[in-house]
Amino acid sequence: MKDVTPGDQPSIGNLTGDPTVIKESSSAEFAEDVMAASRDTPVIVDFWAEWCGPCKQLGPIIEKIVLEKGGSVKLVKIDIEKYPEIAQQMQVQSIPAVFAFVNGQPVDGFVGAQPESQIRSFIDRAIQRTGGTAEPSPLEQALGHAAELFAGGDTQNAGALYDQILQQQPDNTAAVAGLAKCLLAEGNVDAVKKLMADVPEDKLGDADISSVRASLELAGAGAVAANQSENLEKEITEDPGNHQARFDLALALFAQGDKENAINHLLYIIKRDRGWNENSAREQLLKMFDALGNDDPATLNGRQQLSLILFS
Repeated sequence: MKDVTPGDQPSIGNLTGDPTVIKESSSAEFAEDVMAASRDTPVIVDFWAEWCGPCKQLGPIIEKIVLEKGGSVKLVKIDIEKYPEIAQQMQVQSIPAVFAFVNGQPVDGFVGAQPESQIRSFIDRAIQRTGGTAEPSPLEQALGHAAELFAGGDTQNAGALYDQILQQQPDNTAAVAGLAKCLLAEGNVDAVKKLMADVPEDKLGDADISSVRASLELAGAGAVAANQSENLEKEITEDPGNHQARFDLALALFAQGDKENAINHLLYIIKRDRGWNENSAREQLLKMFDALGNDDPATLNGRQQLSLILFS
């Protein structure tokens, strides 16, 4: 992946994929579209119907993933209302029903709605059966590149990359969250609030979005205490048992990017008084973990230390 220095704005190509890899098929075309085509490229077959609610939820997810794979897999959709004979031949008894064809034969399948992660694994297995590799899609590469830039402190270029992704995929929650974190790092809280206000209600529980919401709450609380950091440091030096001062200092430090010390101060409070102020320290600590994400080293270490305290 190309190294990008500040000012050398990264750019991405087309993330939407080639629409010709998705096709509505029929009884007359099934042999060619699926049997023959799968000898060159794995083919996913989605049996669906207009009246099927889960089908309407599952279908767009499959289509999105197939498009992301850049031609390494194809999708054929079969409306069982129009072509029941194909469903009967495949012994489909309920829908949505999805099969993977390789070399003219069904090699894998599932019935019913599935989470996106499981669908990705299913499609990757089909690609690997043909000797292909489940390489990161252009979208995954772009998101990964943006995350690397952000981790390296280049919020400007990371934000520009996330913004480009959103121009092509406005509902991509990972890109929404990434852009929000870049804006937060630059202190642009109002822009983050506006961005989050446009997130659909059914996406608010997404892990990436939840992380931003937690960060937003902490940023607001930390900003209040940020100007008092020196006084708070002095107060806890003079009185280590001043949990309120330590709590406020933790929020201020987190807002300033000093996540390790912020976490350590909250752990100190919990170790000495678990239920202090109706578990406020523990609640804020969990918000910090949500804001940082489960894979952040500070979260992993903090959770380990919390467990030692709670179960000692």
